[in-house]
Amino acid sequence: MGHTDKVVIIGLDSAPPELLFNRWLGELPTIQRLTGHGLYGELESTIPSITCPAWASMVTGKDPGRLGIYGFRNRTRYDYSEMAFVDSSWVREETLWDILSRYGRRSILVGIPPSYPPRAINGRMVSCFMAGNSPDYTYPREFRTEVEALTGGYIPDVKDFRSGDKGSILKTVYEMTQRRFRLAKALLQRQDWDLFMMVEMGTDRLQHAFWRYLDEAHPSYCPGTEYGDAILDYYKYLDRELGEILTLIEGRATLLVVSDHGAKRMEGGICVNEWLLANGYLRLLEYPQEITSFQHLKVDWRRTVAWAHSGYYGRVFLNVRGREPMGLIPPQDYERIRRELAQGLEDIRNECGQRINTRAFRPEEIYSECRGIAPDLLVYFGDQYYRSIGSVGHKKFWTRENDNGSDDANHSQYGIFILYNEDLMDSPVACELASHAKRGPALVAEHCEPHGVHSQSQQALNRLVQGQGYSIGALPPMLNRSGSGPAHILDVAPTVLGCMRLEVPLDMKGNAINRR
Repeated sequence: MGHTDKVVIIGLDSAPPELLFNRWLGELPTIQRLTGHGLYGELESTIPSITCPAWASMVTGKDPGRLGIYGFRNRTRYDYSEMAFVDSSWVREETLWDILSRYGRRSILVGIPPSYPPRAINGRMVSCFMAGNSPDYTYPREFRTEVEALTGGYIPDVKDFRSGDKGSILKTVYEMTQRRFRLAKALLQRQDWDLFMMVEMGTDRLQHAFWRYLDEAHPSYCPGTEYGDAILDYYKYLDRELGEILTLIEGRATLLVVSDHGAKRMEGGICVNEWLLANGYLRLLEYPQEITSFQHLKVDWRRTVAWAHSGYYGRVFLNVRGREPMGLIPPQDYERIRRELAQGLEDIRNECGQRINTRAFRPEEIYSECRGIAPDLLVYFGDQYYRSIGSVGHKKFWTRENDNGSDDANHSQYGIFILYNEDLMDSPVACELASHAKRGPALVAEHCEPHGVHSQSQQALNRLVQGQGYSIGALPPMLNRSGSGPAHILDVAPTVLGCMRLEVPLDMKGNAINRR
């Protein structure tokens, strides 16, 4: 196996293409180099576009319905009990490292959600932010000693990133990120690996805490403070770390830089259970005297048609006769009521009476199948500028605050994708691709004829596209299934396997980006 069959994936949770590929590209020399000589563009996320299930979908090539993971919390029974939190045991589909293990190839993994508790792999694993304070966050268990020694104390996450203590958040984000990259660089040099993948959560945490200092359109925009460049400065720091990673691996591996979704300002929240109450879908035994989380409400389940849970997207559940213990909706009326609910939710206006472009999704229409218990509707409020607020007691449909604490940003549907391989990118074909890439952030390539391509470069390019039925003379456009637009998060796993010259399982739903 040659060096170029190795792959390094650097995940930057929540990194938005609008900042990295447009607004700040000139201030990020490593990103500029990678995009100037690689393939890059927007990466469409899962619905919902959140950490879980997005990373799990990326590394399995399976959508949330196939995984049965519809968010950080999921129903496990058709009742009214608390939903269960996702952990690594929920990912029952083969991951990239599971597939590589079958070929005897070795993986080093750092911080990929949801990987806690850590599972046995052919290699080494440092599990994700879900580990919290657990001492058992590595595989093998004794690997923790080396991790702690290399980092000076590994930090899995920023515990209070929704607090108002901005100085402490900023300090902790940098400490966490510096230690994670210190670990990554050491493992890249000390360990034997075929796949190396790490996910940095600092991007997500910093954006949730500091977006109001960046975005002039944010309703709580704060100009002229010491935090005005906090996010930019952090991306500059990440760019330097990425440059050091590139120096370590250049000529030895293909590099992918990806994010699970993007980010955008949070303009407020839609109090979805308040709306359900006002429209007669949700009934309470008594309305609370103060703002109360849904799980502490006294719900009259025998008269309730629907209820919802909070998050960066909404999850609406229907109370169906014969399905839920005190179900009210006759099965024959299920679709009518669900359609009525979807239309009503999509028609919710802002405080000025203007439509806000809310979308209600039916799971069976957006997933290949629905395993486990899916929400009856998944809702993006206001084009993802609004959070779903599940608590009751607001006495209105709108709020400016996150009901889980201070929060400046919501998630957006598009993250980033960059693919860089030194052998490939030095070829005349790649230079032609790069010239097209400069036209904008959409993932680009053109049909290229191999005239004048050096044999070594041609072989390198062939390695990335052959095995999938294409030759270099018929390289298709880097576009999505409809013929234009971004790549999809489900395309990452097939792309990695294609780079490693391994067969892509038939049940992976994505397509290798380098072969479209």
